[in-house]
Amino acid sequence: MKSPMTGKTGLARLLEVFSETFGLGRAAAISAILLIGSGTVFAVFWFFHSAPPHTITITSGPEGSAFQKSAEKYRKILARSGVKLNVLPSAGSMENLKRLGDPAFRVDIGFVQGGVTNGVNTDQLVSLGSVAYEPLLVFYRGANPAELLSELNGKRLAIGPVGSGTRALASALLQANGIETGGPTVLLDLDAEAATKALLAGSVDAVFLMGDSASTENMRQLLRTPDIQLFDFTQADAYARRIHYLNKLQLPRGVVDFGKNIPSHDVSLVAPTVELVARAKLHPALIDLLLEAAREVHGGAALFQRRGEFPAPLEIDIRLSDEARRYYGSGKSFLYRSLPFWLASRLNRILVAFVPMLFVLIPGLRLIPTVYQWQIRLRIYRSYRALLSVERGAFASPTPQNRDELLTRLGHIEKTVNKMKVPASFADQFYVLRQNIIFVRNKLVAIPAPH
Repeated sequence: MKSPMTGKTGLARLLEVFSETFGLGRAAAISAILLIGSGTVFAVFWFFHSAPPHTITITSGPEGSAFQKSAEKYRKILARSGVKLNVLPSAGSMENLKRLGDPAFRVDIGFVQGGVTNGVNTDQLVSLGSVAYEPLLVFYRGANPAELLSELNGKRLAIGPVGSGTRALASALLQANGIETGGPTVLLDLDAEAATKALLAGSVDAVFLMGDSASTENMRQLLRTPDIQLFDFTQADAYARRIHYLNKLQLPRGVVDFGKNIPSHDVSLVAPTVELVARAKLHPALIDLLLEAAREVHGGAALFQRRGEFPAPLEIDIRLSDEARRYYGSGKSFLYRSLPFWLASRLNRILVAFVPMLFVLIPGLRLIPTVYQWQIRLRIYRSYRALLSVERGAFASPTPQNRDELLTRLGHIEKTVNKMKVPASFADQFYVLRQNIIFVRNKLVAIPAPH
């Protein structure tokens, strides 16, 4: 659009401002404008592109499981910061891990029991740390206490549904005791609810239950049933030594019911830890938010843990995220520690997007005038070099025969200088050059013309 006062377009006026301000020619001014424009466009693009999503999805566990209950608590905590968490039920750890490892499945984070990564590609996954112990509880019918898992050989065992961490751990422990699929032992893939009912009804001999697929209500019901016993892992220390992701835990005597003394003695258990696993591309700001939620949900004292023990940077099978490692080392960054999440996120993106742009643009804008001015000086110096050559020729052999040749050379120099376009900041040097051309011409004219 042209200005009614000057008749110039907006671009022409902008070029004029740059030329007068920085002493630039048209090409250099255009270069400066393009540099600023492209830098600004990139910074604005990055500002919006790098915004954390407002909605993420967690793959949890079956209804009523510890995983599902924890996910619901996360959902409420994240909602306080304006982030919506969709809770997607699953069969347990194995299904969670497969979902996270499948790029076509829309999920961002999930609870995964340690030790279930065999056969699953975890290159694009990161761990945000362990959030809890997950003890394995084996309930069985029998008048006499069982001391070894191998005593379950030939029995009917409910080891959890396909896709659950319960089934993965139960299979590993049974295999370590020589009990495998295809032998005399019947391995049933009943879910926790069905397995509990089957054991109470006597249609199975033992059940394996864990928090990823079983509710606390099912476990408490079995603990209070007189004819059902909880397996005491007397070899818990050995299991923890042989299987790297297992820990030894103890269920103290009477902790379930003091009055009825349930359990009637200290019971040793084995337990992997539960990891909060995310896809590697999860936004760093959300990692801080999720770990704060994990600290609120899992950080208190519980039956099997001390206050502040979780979340913890325990690296089992999946590498710990760099952002999580930074969080465990120094906590939340200053902005996220001092400001609401939405405001800290915006300020952080401004710092990331626009501050580096200034470090690029300022040197760039300084360099463009320097290069341009160097080119102008070079052209002026080149004309001076030619002019000095003519002047030396006049002094060296001031003969009438040499006069015309030198005047011709001087004319070419003057024509080149007159075509030269220089900014106003070089006007003094330009006019001095023209005066010096006149000075040399006067000297040449003073030489007598040849006859």
